[in-house]
Amino acid sequence: MSVRHISLAAAILAVLAGCAVTAPPAPEQIRKDALQGAEIRTSWSADAPQAGAVSDNWLASFNDPQLNALVDEALQRNPDLRATAARVEQSAAYAQIARAALLPAINLLGTGGLKVGGGSDLTSALQGVMLGVSWEPDLWGRLRYGRNAADASYASAQADYEFARQSMAAQVARSWFLATEAMLQLAATESMAQSSRELLRLAEDREKVGIGSQKDVVLARANLGLIEDGVRQARLAHEQSIRSLETLLGRYPAAELRTAPELPPMPAPIPVGMPLDMLERRPDVIAAERRVAAAFNRAGEARAAQLPRIRLNASVSALDSEVLELQDDFENPSGGAGATLVAPLYQGGALRAQVSVRTAEQKEALARYASQVLRGINEVENALAASRMLSERMQLLDQVVKDQKKTLEYDQAAYRIGRQDLRSVQQQQQQVQSARIALLRVQSEQLIQRVNLHLALGGSFAEPMTVAAARVTAPAPVRPARRIVEP
Repeated sequence: MSVRHISLAAAILAVLAGCAVTAPPAPEQIRKDALQGAEIRTSWSADAPQAGAVSDNWLASFNDPQLNALVDEALQRNPDLRATAARVEQSAAYAQIARAALLPAINLLGTGGLKVGGGSDLTSALQGVMLGVSWEPDLWGRLRYGRNAADASYASAQADYEFARQSMAAQVARSWFLATEAMLQLAATESMAQSSRELLRLAEDREKVGIGSQKDVVLARANLGLIEDGVRQARLAHEQSIRSLETLLGRYPAAELRTAPELPPMPAPIPVGMPLDMLERRPDVIAAERRVAAAFNRAGEARAAQLPRIRLNASVSALDSEVLELQDDFENPSGGAGATLVAPLYQGGALRAQVSVRTAEQKEALARYASQVLRGINEVENALAASRMLSERMQLLDQVVKDQKKTLEYDQAAYRIGRQDLRSVQQQQQQVQSARIALLRVQSEQLIQRVNLHLALGGSFAEPMTVAAARVTAPAPVRPARRIVEP
């Protein structure tokens, strides 16, 4: 075959290699196929929240510089987050490898040496250089499907990393609030222990002057023991919450971190948008949708792998030898070109089985996307319902604490003048302690649910990162949607 014929064949193959591959379905079609009739409502059902678009930079709403610093520290040092970042780097490299498969491979081979002595080693008998080029025209889209799948996987890894960052910020905030709550509960329990010590001294004084009894002293001492045991439990809970937070920060868990002196005030209500907005904002939902696109392309790659492949080769070389005599008609430098055809005729059913595997993976990715969508909607609905209920409980418990404190004051005054028995005072102390701890729990839970709501809505704790598109270089043209799982 002449060079002219080879060039013409290469041009025809290059045109054929430009045949378009089928694009994955649009996100709207993916949702329709995945949810199988489940309706995405236009508003949330758990509450009638403030209208408006979901905002970012929610961490600043708590107005806590120490919390901001802890989040920054966790983002830099947390081992799990660093592992997720490494997976993004791996996905980027795999995407580059897949794109490289579409390009020609160029190799340079050189040989030469110095012949010494009269041995039989002929490795230095030939000197020269050879430049070789090989290229597989992507006739059926196998390589482009692989490239598109790798790009979608890379975009999915980027979205997973962004959601991991948001989840880390939310986890640090929740742990910070829980640690502060544990510290305040410890302080409340220690305050109650101090009151019990005063009651014990009062009981002992009353016994000395003859207006009390030994029974009151023993009862006061037993009650103090129970409360001091509660102090130790509260101290252990506080230390454990601090160690948990220090572990998140990548520190040694020594329970040395000092918490805030009080819980921050509850931020103002926030707009939550619509359910569809959440699906288009949440990075984990975006990641699941990109995995569906990747599975679609892997299935296309497996189908194209059943078709013949052609590889074009060309080379040019310049050779010389002081030992060997080259043929008289040998042209130096010399060149040549050729093509190799590989048609899979029989593989024992392996290629068809690979198509079945990729199709099943496509179905799995679709089902997991549906699960992620429903889970996200459920998280928002739960956070909205919990926020409404906690707000109502906050008002009730705040009044309960005030009433219980006033009742305790009455009982203590009555006991001092002998009109009330010690047991009533101790029981009222327990009631006050229980009410204060319940109020602290609701205050902390309100803040935690606000964090959960921000995370569920897809709002970023800071300025949001840009989530990669379906293609790393440029988005593919949008094609008519089609069913994802093909027969």
